[in-house]
Amino acid sequence: MRPFFFTEATMKISYEFFPPKTDEQRAQLDRSAAALKVHKPEFASVTFGAGGSTLSYTGETVQALSQNHGFNAVPHLSCMGGTRNEIRALLAEYKAQGCNRVIALRGDLPSGMARAGDLHFASELVAFIHNEFPQDFDITVACYPEMHPQAENALDDISRFAEKVRMGANSAITQYFYNADAYFRFVDDVRKQGIDIPIIPGIMPISNFSQIRRFSQMCGAEIPRWMAQRMLAYADDNEAVRDFAADCVADMCRRLLDGGAEELHFYTLNLAKPTNAVLSRLA
Repeated sequence: MRPFFFTEATMKISYEFFPPKTDEQRAQLDRSAAALKVHKPEFASVTFGAGGSTLSYTGETVQALSQNHGFNAVPHLSCMGGTRNEIRALLAEYKAQGCNRVIALRGDLPSGMARAGDLHFASELVAFIHNEFPQDFDITVACYPEMHPQAENALDDISRFAEKVRMGANSAITQYFYNADAYFRFVDDVRKQGIDIPIIPGIMPISNFSQIRRFSQMCGAEIPRWMAQRMLAYADDNEAVRDFAADCVADMCRRLLDGGAEELHFYTLNLAKPTNAVLSRLA
């Protein structure tokens, strides 16, 4: 494998953060944002609500990341639990804040809400944004190289992704994965469907293997057996786990970049060290 040198000219990166709910969490996000902004990301996305429980924290976090850290902050927007008027008002608020991009998702029904809302699928949300604010937002959607866990089959999952693109999606970010071949196969398959929008690999650095294993079981992301067995062998040696995981993720990033990926999107979990550990290995 030829060496890859991480420079701003050769690779674009972006981040995902989640909205903090407490003063301690806000302080943690501020520390992480300060440590990560030195890499000059294209944007920083903010997930929808906090644990699916509220809508207000997303807008507050978007504003804080923009004003306090200079990020191009991008809100996630879910159609679940909201009326068309509520979604329209939220988009107008984001437009007024200067947001030029949104990440449109189906999402899960926020806790405490009894109904699903006026829109039921991400494709409907994409169409709504595209029709209501045609010149105001680039629309990014999600895609799943290893198949959405609720999809009937892989071909049906690709068809649903294609529908979001037809409705007006400009780009996509993948669910995280640890098998570069899954990404390349997915990109090849959707290109054959005539889909030519950018497909940004989602990268999940690993600092806590037990946590990532739980996440992966829920979202359908496969952790290669050899990789999992090595991390299990390290047991309570957390430093060895983190070093090995950073090596593995960085190697995958090199392969993705060598294979044509133009940007990497890091799921930070509001932590700076795991992402910086990967980026340092690309330097």
